[in-house]
Amino acid sequence: MAQNEGDTPQLRGITQRYYAHAYRLAAEAGDRELAATALRGLAVQSIDLGHQAEAVQLSEACVAYGRNLDNPRAIAYYNATLANAAAQDNDRPLATQYLTLAETPIGKPPTGPGDSWAAHYSPGRWAHETGMIHSRLGDHTAAEEHLRLALGIHGLDRRRTRAIVLADLAGVRLRQGNVDDALSTWSGFLDCADGVRSVKVRTALQDMLVRLRRFPDAPQAHHLRTRAAALV
Repeated sequence: MAQNEGDTPQLRGITQRYYAHAYRLAAEAGDRELAATALRGLAVQSIDLGHQAEAVQLSEACVAYGRNLDNPRAIAYYNATLANAAAQDNDRPLATQYLTLAETPIGKPPTGPGDSWAAHYSPGRWAHETGMIHSRLGDHTAAEEHLRLALGIHGLDRRRTRAIVLADLAGVRLRQGNVDDALSTWSGFLDCADGVRSVKVRTALQDMLVRLRRFPDAPQAHHLRTRAAALV
């Protein structure tokens, strides 16, 4: 959780060391799901830092560790991670392959009540991640469809999670040229983001402020900039 405290070299290093240590302990203990989850953490960090090759390799190792688990949500979790890494690496065939491999198991019921490291990977989280992978691949129609699905799924009610999905949806709508819908969605994002302490939410706020510079004369954009600046 050091990664949630800020985006500094020191905190990134602490995060990496904890993930690597968790992986070594889990591998030594024969806990394949925990080992795969720790590798996933390293893969996501590599994605965030722009280290595409490392992200793909770590994701492939994560999938290999989790391949034979009797837990459909874990399988979906790890396959979606590889799809995300491949999309960031501009490898459309690999990304598409693992998007498909993630979609089938996410629709199956979880195997146990809360005894899994992947138990939190719900259909809503899958829909959000899948939407952003489609966006990275340039399919904004599919991206919007999945992000709207994520927002509509019961249980996606944590303010931090909902705020991030709304920010992502606003960005997708802006790239589609739907400026009014994007501005309206950003307004909903700010409603959810108010009072939330999160690196991802702060990054989404800063991203929104930069993108709103394209609309210097729009009253709604000015109002959003004023609200966002107060939150930042």
